[in-house]
Amino acid sequence: MVAGVIYNRHRDQILVAKRLPRSHLGGYWEFPGGKLQPGEEPLTALVRELREEINIEVKTAEPLIKTDHDYPEKSVTLDVWSVYEWTGVCQGNEGQVIRWLDIDSLDPGQFPAADHPVIKAIRLAPP
Repeated sequence: MVAGVIYNRHRDQILVAKRLPRSHLGGYWEFPGGKLQPGEEPLTALVRELREEINIEVKTAEPLIKTDHDYPEKSVTLDVWSVYEWTGVCQGNEGQVIRWLDIDSLDPGQFPAADHPVIKAIRLAPP
């Protein structure tokens, strides 16, 4: 799985999306992204997923953190990228709610457990 931490122009907020009720861990907030296709490079997958999911074109991105998490029902590996420059108008193309949040207001309890190390990395990384 790839995900993007999408910063606003001032780099003081990031975009989050609410997982759809029918999905695994529905109702939690997440960092937009999705699955890699067979043979697809992570950055290529990130660009594709963000275009499909939230209607933006990535201009610059760099690796932030790669983390593994085991849920009782499945294991996930997240390859997370910081997206500093992008174009387009953010919208939930799949019906998901999206929201800009201040970095300091990110509440790990509102995110899946696999995202907790990501929140810590965001707070430690220079914007």
